[in-house]
Amino acid sequence: MSTPLRLGTRGSALALAQSQMVASAVTASSGVPVELVPIVTPGDRSSAPVARLGVGVFVSALRDALLANEIDFAVHSYKDLPTGEHPGLHIAAVPQREDPRDALVARDGKTLAELPPGATIGTGAVRRIAQLHALGLQLQVTPIRGNVDSRIARVLGPEADLDAIVLARAGVVRLGRAAEITETLDPMLMLPAPAQGALAVECRSGDADLVELLGALDHAPSRAAVTAERAMLATLEAGCSAPVAAHAELAEGEHGDEIYLRGAVISPDGARAVRLSRTGTPADAAEIGKALAADLLEAGADTLMGSTE
Repeated sequence: MSTPLRLGTRGSALALAQSQMVASAVTASSGVPVELVPIVTPGDRSSAPVARLGVGVFVSALRDALLANEIDFAVHSYKDLPTGEHPGLHIAAVPQREDPRDALVARDGKTLAELPPGATIGTGAVRRIAQLHALGLQLQVTPIRGNVDSRIARVLGPEADLDAIVLARAGVVRLGRAAEITETLDPMLMLPAPAQGALAVECRSGDADLVELLGALDHAPSRAAVTAERAMLATLEAGCSAPVAAHAELAEGEHGDEIYLRGAVISPDGARAVRLSRTGTPADAAEIGKALAADLLEAGADTLMGSTE
């Protein structure tokens, strides 16, 4: 191929940084040039909370452009994708995942435990809000939206109005601002969103040559971990609308690699939570996720539906 491949991307600084990483990797592995095609999504045009906008709000326009042959492939933050497979489209690669944990950016270099009672802490995710409430630190949790730079400015900028924010570590790192992280949060305190830190490289399923070319970027351990987390989420979605968190790790076991998957469903006010785990082999990643979801539901996760703050 001498004609550049067209890579569709959202226009935010983080999306462009992520897409450029993938574009460079595609060119390095195949020699094929790649050009970025920025696309505005409904989520970019709205200031409403993400939870109200709905799943897939940041990916629908990219997928429409793929199906219309306006671009050749797209890069998504995997956690933004709906869990159901899209007919006609294929996740050709899951590149090596960035650290999936959440991060704290606080004034004066403080950690979460060092924030005084009444400190204002901002985050955009109901999952994080619920877990912050569950910690019982007497913090004032404020829902916020905006890109990574504008969120950090609310803590460290000249017009800062918050004491701290919690956001995905991966995005801060990819924008080269890791030095401003004051604490990377232990998953025992703040379990990440399913697929957080992972990218999905998507193309048309019928484009066999491109599926093969992009497949060179696939990182099997990252794909297995994300598969387990999203299978858990997909199974819970049928009967659970409360904040859901999951974190899968691959480790060497007695009989080869094993997946250790932790999952949680938390009431929005943080008062109640069901937290469980499962282990298995990477080949059974999807089944591990489904089984853990069934365990969570059996333990009462479905009773957290409709909880209010």
